[in-house]
Amino acid sequence: MRWIKKGIIFKPKDHELYNGLNDFAQSPQALVLKDRVRIYFSIREKDGEKYLSHIQYVDFDKKLENILGISKHEVIKLGELGCFDEHGIFPMNVVKHYDNVIAFTGGWSRRKSVSIETSIGLAISKNNGETFSKHCNGPILTSSLNEPCLVGDPFVLPQSTKKNPWDMFYIYGLRWIDDGKGNKERVYKIGYAVGFSLHYWFRSQRQMVEDKLGPNECQAMPTVIRYQNKYHMYFCYREPLDFRINPKCGYKLGYAYTTNPNSKTNWTRDDSLAGIDVSKDGWDSDMMCYPHLFECDGNIYMLYNGNKFGKEGFGLAVLEK
Repeated sequence: MRWIKKGIIFKPKDHELYNGLNDFAQSPQALVLKDRVRIYFSIREKDGEKYLSHIQYVDFDKKLENILGISKHEVIKLGELGCFDEHGIFPMNVVKHYDNVIAFTGGWSRRKSVSIETSIGLAISKNNGETFSKHCNGPILTSSLNEPCLVGDPFVLPQSTKKNPWDMFYIYGLRWIDDGKGNKERVYKIGYAVGFSLHYWFRSQRQMVEDKLGPNECQAMPTVIRYQNKYHMYFCYREPLDFRINPKCGYKLGYAYTTNPNSKTNWTRDDSLAGIDVSKDGWDSDMMCYPHLFECDGNIYMLYNGNKFGKEGFGLAVLEK
């Protein structure tokens, strides 16, 4: 896999979004339509000393070169009081399914002993993804016996027929740890679930990708594509502590593959084959995170965030043929 970086393609500071917000553009996720590529992302709204996360989108032409339009409305409502997505949605993975667009949402809410808890929700759009209505107030995937916290970051491979199952890659939390200064930091891994409907999911109950940095390695935002009879997975990973200010501990991109096209649970990790890394300088020189793979008009693209977790915007890379 060899990627050609196209640079940063969307800077939120250059635009006015929902409620006049233009801070962050995290976790870009693409929906390929007939005449455009709609890219969803999360913005942040100041809420006292904390934040709320809202979903917005930007429309590009199919060459990913020109902006055709930007949302300035509420794309999907945050959760009701006390619900799993009361304080934000980040990320939102979208899949075209017949005449509708299905959204798998990463909802989060605040906690007292630790900072947040997360679960995965479901929403549906009947207007090509301009707005979404939630299927219900509760999640479709949340903490369980072997996944005790922080279920989120959904990425779903669409069904090819009504009878085929849905494949979901996601993250689940194993534990919270103390950094020695009174701060609690989370440890999470990549999991897999199969859904024979949108509402009922059967989990593999084990970690999909082996650790590189030790048992407290944090793995996030898996994204998968089939290419040349293999499934390729990209994700981001980091050290559990000191990752916000120390570039050596921050997010980098990892890579895994499976040579069995019928199996999505046996992955071989080899980051040396990723074909992409942080730049020597610039907006993605300290960090690369929140990747998203998609195909458009015969090309395979990767969207991703750079330094400061997407505060400056998101960029694009194209797979060299």
